[in-house]
Amino acid sequence: MKELTKAEEQIMQMLWEMKQAFVKDLVDRFPEPKPAYTTVSTIVRILEKKGFVGHRSYGKTHEYFPLVEKKVYTKQLFKGMLSGYFGNSIRQMVSFFSRERNLSVTELEDLKKIIDEEIRKQREG
Repeated sequence: MKELTKAEEQIMQMLWEMKQAFVKDLVDRFPEPKPAYTTVSTIVRILEKKGFVGHRSYGKTHEYFPLVEKKVYTKQLFKGMLSGYFGNSIRQMVSFFSRERNLSVTELEDLKKIIDEEIRKQREG
């Protein structure tokens, strides 16, 4: 699966949220200054060529919808980040983010609860 550009990802985020949309609907979602209709239309067609988006035709108008689930793309993106930046080490990634984000004690405790729960599930299962 190909990685998306920032502009492509921004439009995919909108489509994942909206489930389906016409180009006009997407343009309306952008903050001011809004991109040109033709710019958004071009990006949507690129997403379609990449296999991320499909469409239904209503005469000359097209309604677009995601073909790739957000969860599937996110998983692939993080796999790439993990291997490309952290040598496939989750420990290195978590260490990096906990230091860079200056996590609070509460946030660290929440992460610990998640990890403790996963350990419990794996020991039981």
